[in-house]
Parts: sequence; C-alpha cells; structure tokens
Amino acid sequence: MDPSEKSVALAIFNFIERLLLIIVVLMTLGGVVFELHSLYVARSISLADILLMFLYLEVIGMVAVFYTDKQTAFVFPIFIAITALARLIILQGKDMAPENILFEAIAILILAISAMVIIRLNQQRS
Repeated sequence: MDPSEKSVALAIFNFIERLLLIIVVLMTLGGVVFELHSLYVARSISLADILLMFLYLEVIGMVAVFYTDKQTAFVFPIFIAITALARLIILQGKDMAPENILFEAIAILILAISAMVIIRLNQQRS
C-alpha cells in the first residue's frame, strides 16, 4: 500500500470515527431527554436517577475528551465503569448478598488502580 492509499484509508477511518462519536452523543442526549421526561411524569427523583445522569454526563465528557486529548480518552470508560458499579451497589442496597458487594468493591478497586496506572504512564510519556 503506497502512502496516498494509506492517507485515504486513514481519512475514511477518521470520518467513520467522528460520525460514530456524534451518534454516541446524540443517543446519549436522547437518553437524557427520555430520563428527564420519565422524572417529570413520575414527579420524583431518586439517587439512582441522579447517578444515571452522571453516567450520561461521563459519556458526553468522554467524547469531548476524545476530541481534545486522545491520551486520556482511555481513562474515561474506566470512570464510567466505576460509576456504573457504584450505581449497581447503591441500587441493590441491603438486599444484596455480602459477597456480591465485596466482589463489586474489588472490581471498583481494580478499575481505580488501572486508571491510576494509565494516567501515570501518560504523564511519563509527556
């Protein structure tokens, strides 16, 4: 493959990547609108609803970071996973088996350590 073919292929992949990122943001905003509508209809807000909004916010933040700094873009899915696991623990609450809480807390710890490692490695490269 010659350099001009490579640059055309990269341009196509960059276009597809940007298109998919726009679709992700639009779908996330759609989820926010549906959630806000259900909150309006229910006339109540729970902690689970607030945490779900944080998940939506983190997805949008991840896309924004992807456009500004691709090195730290890999950390945002880890933050989303941590928030999702914390939301799961909160939603299941007292009905949850103690070993499941322990497993999910260990998963959060592993994700937090991996985020720290990625951030430190990116700082050393800079």
